[in-house]
Parts: sequence; structure tokens; C-alpha cells
Amino acid sequence: MIGSIIAAIIIGAIIGALARLIVPGRQNFSIGLTLVVGIVAALIGTAIAAALGLVHTRGINWWEHIIQLALAVLGVLLVVQMRARKTH
Repeated sequence: MIGSIIAAIIIGAIIGALARLIVPGRQNFSIGLTLVVGIVAALIGTAIAAALGLVHTRGINWWEHIIQLALAVLGVLLVVQMRARKTH
């Protein structure tokens, strides 16, 4: 259980950072929020991959990570849009 939580945090940090690199322009929000977006995307992506039957693979589960990254990109875009509306 602890190992799963630590793995979710590490994968979430990586996924969140990659999402911020993919989204064009400057995103003006904290590293903590990036971590939260990444962790949430990782957890939801894992659930979607499990529902699609994509979690039992040998080696690295690329489909799961692609789903997680796509969700993180959407999450970063959502945060950027919410912050843009807040400042206007």
C-alpha cells in the first residue's frame, strides 16, 4: 500500500511535469498544483486503463501512461483556463 502511494506520487510528478512541457505557453501556477494535477491524472488514468483491460501487460504499460499523460495535459489546460478567467 505504501509503495503504491509513493509510486503514484512519483508518476504523478513526472506526468504533471511532462504535461506542462507539452502545453504551449507559460503556465503560471505552482509545482504543488502541478503535482496534484499529475497525481489525479495518474489515478484516473489507471482506473480508465483498468476498465479497458489494459493494466495486465508485460513490462512498461505504455497505454496506461499515454492515458495518464493525456488526462494531465487536459488538467493543465483546465487550470490555465481557470486562472485566466480569475485574472480577467
